[in-house]
Amino acid sequence: MIEFTELMATMTTDGDTCSATATEDWLQGRTMYGGLSAAFCVQSATRQLGQLPPLRSAQFSFVGPAADTVMIRPTVLRKGKSTVFVGVDLFGETGFATRATLCYGAPRPSAVSYGSLTAPDVAEPDACPHFFRPIPGLNFVQHFDGRFADGNPPFSQSEHPRFALWLRHRDPARPASMPALVALTDAPPPAALVKFEKPSGPISTMTWAIDLLTDKIETRDGWWLLETRAESIHDGYSSQATTLWNADRQPVLVSRQNVAVFM
Repeated sequence: MIEFTELMATMTTDGDTCSATATEDWLQGRTMYGGLSAAFCVQSATRQLGQLPPLRSAQFSFVGPAADTVMIRPTVLRKGKSTVFVGVDLFGETGFATRATLCYGAPRPSAVSYGSLTAPDVAEPDACPHFFRPIPGLNFVQHFDGRFADGNPPFSQSEHPRFALWLRHRDPARPASMPALVALTDAPPPAALVKFEKPSGPISTMTWAIDLLTDKIETRDGWWLLETRAESIHDGYSSQATTLWNADRQPVLVSRQNVAVFM
């Protein structure tokens, strides 16, 4: 078992390509879970391209499976006065696996400041029950500490497919880097599973879009509060929206995912 901080540190560079190896404890079935593929993409851009402005948004397309050693190639698509667009392609041993588009942007002066993302009123992590449990095939969940804070749990067949969790890495280093935040945000199961009675087939994220709301990736005791809800479930696909706050209930990230639900 290798912790997240150590795993990111093992990434190597050869010319324009980075490589990294996902050990078995980071797999979901036969492939690494999407959050780790996305984290590798973000980490490779930092390693290869040096000093970049803060990450403002990211889009990931999970085209195929990736396991064991992967090759990651970041490329600057355009560099302006305050923004940098980076494309990243990740290849597994069986071929093309993930494509990412990352948008970095320096802060800009603005006369307007507004926010409407109020965190749910939930108890602190220590007062909430544990969420993750060992599930065959979902090896990666052993790396995350989750506490069920609000809403309806997966497979409860509730009318409202929504839940809130406290999340943090079990890594003793309590990483607060952008790759660590990306990996953490994709750790929970899709909210669509609330509607089902029991597991009966695989699930797979097809596309994932993230908007960062701040360049301050910091929290207390490693804890982040995540709320996710399925907005549509039809024809084997679910569209879901997620918001992440730090431990002081300050909004940090919003995202949307399209998930294939084979159930």
